[in-house]
Amino acid sequence: MGAVEFDSPPVSIFTRLTHLAGMAFALGRGDDVNAMHAPEYYDQLWAQFTDRLPGVTVDWSGLYSSWDPDKETLYQLDSDVHLADPASVDALDSWDTEDIAEVRDRISPWFGNKFSDRRDQPPADWVDRYQYYTLWEMFEKVATVFREESRYEALSTIHTNLLETIEENLPPERDRPTAVLAGFSDIESPYVYTVDTPGFLTAHVRPLAPTDGFGDEVSSGDAVDMEMLLEADPDVIFVLGGMHPETKMPRIRAGLRTHAVGRQLSAVDAGRVYAQGARYQGPILNLFQLEMTAKQLYPEHFGEWPAYTEGPYPEIPADEQLFDRQAVADIITGGSNA
Repeated sequence: MGAVEFDSPPVSIFTRLTHLAGMAFALGRGDDVNAMHAPEYYDQLWAQFTDRLPGVTVDWSGLYSSWDPDKETLYQLDSDVHLADPASVDALDSWDTEDIAEVRDRISPWFGNKFSDRRDQPPADWVDRYQYYTLWEMFEKVATVFREESRYEALSTIHTNLLETIEENLPPERDRPTAVLAGFSDIESPYVYTVDTPGFLTAHVRPLAPTDGFGDEVSSGDAVDMEMLLEADPDVIFVLGGMHPETKMPRIRAGLRTHAVGRQLSAVDAGRVYAQGARYQGPILNLFQLEMTAKQLYPEHFGEWPAYTEGPYPEIPADEQLFDRQAVADIITGGSNA
């Protein structure tokens, strides 16, 4: 992510991917974000989780959609920081290293990391100097930019305690289910994602150590047919984006139950087709998704996951929550735990 200098903490924040927008949000700066990829989609998805944090809101609807940003729009936004990976912007056909340097020098620095998502290789010009980080290592660096180290430390302590709870209660390896993360925009050809891939895309699944349903047979992000999915026959199917209001989990479950091949899947037969949130998760979604995934995989060890069909993240009884919602909310809003 390199060395950058600021005379004062940045105020206006350009982002592309939501793991970095989520870091600004975690530091109480969510409303200072002025751009992100698919803002309408992620605004609705984030709201499903923030509903469970007292006093915490964020509104990303109507922001500039910045997957392939226009340089002139960046001038108009005049952001104090571009919380985005310049290497990933350089990978776009519409950008080159000269454009990236121009934005850095004339508007504000770039600061971000994308290829740590699954430890992919960046463009050739960046390979020799590229570094990889975990989600929380990246978050620590972002917190330093905003001079919000105390908020980072407070959230990091909650995260560490959650990981310790998971580690202490994991069942033996022989008792862990096989699992697949899948996107079902087309039930005949779902995109599947391995659950043990290095990188922050699996930061909510990998600590729980399920057995990957496909092993080395497919690469993460491959499209497979239902016959291939049945051949793998995972015990658990996680539905990518299943928490989003437009995903319609009942329709996906019904589609699998009535599909000639899908209904033969062990996960379908056992009722273990579960909603997930986002892979490009910031720290707050990571906390929720660790709790969610722990309960979905190991209900006998971490408490039952409610029969979720739609709406916000389910209400979990206080004595079954794996982290303190009020403590997290106070950190985000600058309350007593910040």
